[in-house]
Amino acid sequence: MTRDQKKIFKKILFYLVLAVIVIYLLFPFYWAISSSLKSEAQLSMTPATLIPRDPDTGEISFFTRNYRAIFSNGGFVRGLINSTIVATSTTILALLTGSFAAFALGKLRFKGKTPALYTILAMTMFPQVTVLSGLYAVINALNLSARVSMIFTYLLFTLPFTTWVLTSFFRDLPDEIMQSAQVDGATPFQTFHMILLPLTAPALVTTGLLSFIQAWNEYLFALTFTSIDPSSRTVPVAIQFFSGEFARQEPFGEIMAAAVMVTIPIVVLVLIFQKRIVAGLTAGAVKG
Repeated sequence: MTRDQKKIFKKILFYLVLAVIVIYLLFPFYWAISSSLKSEAQLSMTPATLIPRDPDTGEISFFTRNYRAIFSNGGFVRGLINSTIVATSTTILALLTGSFAAFALGKLRFKGKTPALYTILAMTMFPQVTVLSGLYAVINALNLSARVSMIFTYLLFTLPFTTWVLTSFFRDLPDEIMQSAQVDGATPFQTFHMILLPLTAPALVTTGLLSFIQAWNEYLFALTFTSIDPSSRTVPVAIQFFSGEFARQEPFGEIMAAAVMVTIPIVVLVLIFQKRIVAGLTAGAVKG
């Protein structure tokens, strides 16, 4: 085999492997979209069909039946609203509190800073189920509403993550920036919110989006805290209660349609902030 043939063979092998990886990653999304456009009869067909079709009428309205069904379900619409309120509130609180903590841990000098960092890191390692019963008892004692309970309990896993990630970004900012601000008479708070915070905008967008995704997809806490208040169910819990709600059998088509609709806001946010996300993920990767 000549040198040129080896290059061609390597290129073919590379694109073949790349195609396999792309299909492996994208096929579940395609299957969800395809299933959301199928009827219950098509979903039960053997072998399964890759392309949705209506052999009887061929009408376009047939393919949107599952989507019309989920939006006519008040529980799903309320779930979208509740998820938006809870995830947005959690993200804002996590960024506000986490940025202050990250500034202190990354730029200020005080005793116990290293143990505090490791404590924050350790908090991210606890499984949710281990603290669920204790949190439920505290929430019942305080008599908090379901939405407020979810917002504050979601901070249990979003706030440590936000603080830990932002700390590394604040630490990488040159100390000369703070020193110059102090020479100009700026207080530490002014230095933080007027100079350093704008410089960490890519990091704020990245951690904020990841925190939003965590809160948007959270299921265990939401299922527990909304058990006595169904009107506060978030969308993952609302989808779980689709079972038997529209038909005697599992409404897989409607479940898939709901899953597609729940994914769309995340995709839109990623597309809007993709430049900031890339900048945040690559910040600090190259120095000098």
